[in-house]
Amino acid sequence: MSTAPDAPATQQPTPDAGSPPAPSPRTLSRRGWTVIVAFVVSLGLLLVGLLVPIPYVSLGPGPTYDTLGSVENVQVVSVDGAPTYPTSGQLRMTTVSVNSEITLFGALGLWVSGRYALAPREDYFKPGETEEQIEQQNTKMFQDSQSNAEIAALHHLKYPTKPIAKEITTGAPADKVLVPGDEFVEVNGKKITVATDVRAALAGTKPGDTIPVTYRRDGQEKQGTITLGTSTDFGGDPQAEGFMGVRTTDRPDVDFKTTIHLENVGGPSAGLMFSLAIVDRLTPGDLAGGQNIAGTGEIEEDGRVERIGGIPFKMTAAKEAGVTTFLVPEGNCAEAKDNAPDGLRLVKVATLDDAVAALDNLKAGRPVPGC
Repeated sequence: MSTAPDAPATQQPTPDAGSPPAPSPRTLSRRGWTVIVAFVVSLGLLLVGLLVPIPYVSLGPGPTYDTLGSVENVQVVSVDGAPTYPTSGQLRMTTVSVNSEITLFGALGLWVSGRYALAPREDYFKPGETEEQIEQQNTKMFQDSQSNAEIAALHHLKYPTKPIAKEITTGAPADKVLVPGDEFVEVNGKKITVATDVRAALAGTKPGDTIPVTYRRDGQEKQGTITLGTSTDFGGDPQAEGFMGVRTTDRPDVDFKTTIHLENVGGPSAGLMFSLAIVDRLTPGDLAGGQNIAGTGEIEEDGRVERIGGIPFKMTAAKEAGVTTFLVPEGNCAEAKDNAPDGLRLVKVATLDDAVAALDNLKAGRPVPGC
């Protein structure tokens, strides 16, 4: 009996002593991990520096505007209904550029440039305030500065005035009767000829007293009664007499209109230069005398020029705009003197009268007060 041959056995490969061993899995060295971690951290820091805002603002020179000239073919200061006179030269208002959205690397670049400074954001923006609220506040201050500039200029030119209600405290006793712009005729039986007469008419009154008020609105004389309150109920300082809740001012009584056209500018510090432009337009001759003059200063209705912030940046902007003379509020003189660009003449002013006199003296070659 025959048998089938057995199946051949499976042959196992025999390693060749001359071949390299099979590769084994490799792990990243400590040095490699260090490089990767350093790269990721550096990339994260780079992104933070480029994209994440920091709680600071940058301050720098802003644009300047000739208050005797035009912006986008619209005259900055115009007077309608009264004779005006030709002007020459420039009376430039100056601004500060404020950037509230800056990153770490952006801040470093601005600081290195030497043209900008950094300040904590909370110095300029209250916690919780929105950009819209801040813009509204700046716009309100700018509008007030325009109103003050007109009143101060017309006071300087000796136009007649009338006492009016400038602001009414919301919810105060006067809020039920008066509106801003009402002209006072009589208060508590006393004739009113200037704004300060209103407060004087309340002497001897007390909270709870009811007083008569005669006023003129839209050319018509009206009468009303006001029951006086207490100033502290509306956040005011204590006062002896009853409280109406009205802020008064003497507004020029003229039949012409002064308008200031300038958009995207906020704050009160252009008041002085607006006043000078109004004075220049309404008087013969010209204040600038063909020169390029700039300045700054918040102005009150009585013509006082108040100190402002950011004057080093405003002087830099003025110098770069070709200005040779800069009008400085008296309260800013020390700071201006320490930071004035070479070749910029500083002229100290405390009032609108001072500023007009200084420009007249400059034009005539007479001495002017410096810082």
